[in-house]
Amino acid sequence: MEYKKFKNSVHPTKEQMDGFLEGDDDRPISMINLLKFKEKAEYEDGRETSLTGAEAYAIYGKEVIEHLNNVGGKWIFGAEITRLMLGDIEELWDAVAIAKYPSKKAMLKMITNPEYMKSHEHRVAGLAGQLNIESIETGK
Repeated sequence: MEYKKFKNSVHPTKEQMDGFLEGDDDRPISMINLLKFKEKAEYEDGRETSLTGAEAYAIYGKEVIEHLNNVGGKWIFGAEITRLMLGDIEELWDAVAIAKYPSKKAMLKMITNPEYMKSHEHRVAGLAGQLNIESIETGK
């Protein structure tokens, strides 16, 4: 099967969120994040900043580790994407990050926490968009 079309986004659609919320069986999940940064960070409140998108996202990345710990999750991996080894795509993402959660409920608890929302503003300011891929480990 060949996939050529993709759409980066910063927020899930209603259908994507509905799919996330249904069928939570309390299994651990990992979120694979393919990240595309803005050249210059743009905060929704209009504040002036000299930060690049990557620098704003780095603030979020540092803060999100504590938010993950608070719900029993953990930061697994983060790296700059340097080249495409296999396949064909018009433009690469800038970075990849993987976070693990004990369940969908734990992730939902984190992303709806008011303290997380303060960190989230840096995520939105820095990202041009992303793909967020939900995954569940198979047998070991």
